[in-house]
Amino acid sequence: MATLRKQFAFVGFWLSPPPGEKTNNWTGKRQNLATQGYGFVLLYLGRPEGSLKNAQAGSSAGEADAKRAAEFAKKEGFGEGWTIFLDIEEGGRFNDAGHAYFRAWAESLTRERYRPGFYCSGMAIHEEGGTTIISADDIRAHLGKIDAAFWVVNDTCPPSPGCVNPKEVPVAAMSGVAYATVWQITRSPKESTAKHCGGYAKDKSCYAAIDTAKKWFLDLDVASSANPSAPK
Repeated sequence: MATLRKQFAFVGFWLSPPPGEKTNNWTGKRQNLATQGYGFVLLYLGRPEGSLKNAQAGSSAGEADAKRAAEFAKKEGFGEGWTIFLDIEEGGRFNDAGHAYFRAWAESLTRERYRPGFYCSGMAIHEEGGTTIISADDIRAHLGKIDAAFWVVNDTCPPSPGCVNPKEVPVAAMSGVAYATVWQITRSPKESTAKHCGGYAKDKSCYAAIDTAKKWFLDLDVASSANPSAPK
């Protein structure tokens, strides 16, 4: 992490186990990373839409997850006002149970005095009938007046520059989602959505320019702040 700090300003910090993991090896690492000068984007793994039987179940799950996320954030030293992004691994248009979950997450996290955020797709999905939907737009449209931050994924080239160290760092609004504050421009390993993107290694992973030995494959993000989750 000290080596990567020479190139990067902030790091995604998990408050829950990351996708596919049963434990969270980020626990207790906040102070060390902060001392190195890193900013943070806080993440909490969301539930699959299929695990929510109905809107009532979605609301209960959203409230419970928000309370747990706030509890973990406090234990790690992230106090009131920090933004916590709910990691949504699914894309497209969400059903009533999913929207109840997202709204309860946002409302409950606000009551806990944290700012709610959503990590989700910022790519247009083509639906039957010729319509398109962007997950971020679908979520935002169902939140009403709730103030939430959006961290969007769009690794399609363009608008993504690919796995490169661009001379001019792109801004989050260039992702295609104008209100986004964080934009994930590449994922490792390379996804089919990035088939026209350059800069990836032969193993389809993205590595830091400073990592000549190619030890650490990365997801690359840009943001409007060097410490995107910090209180405004």
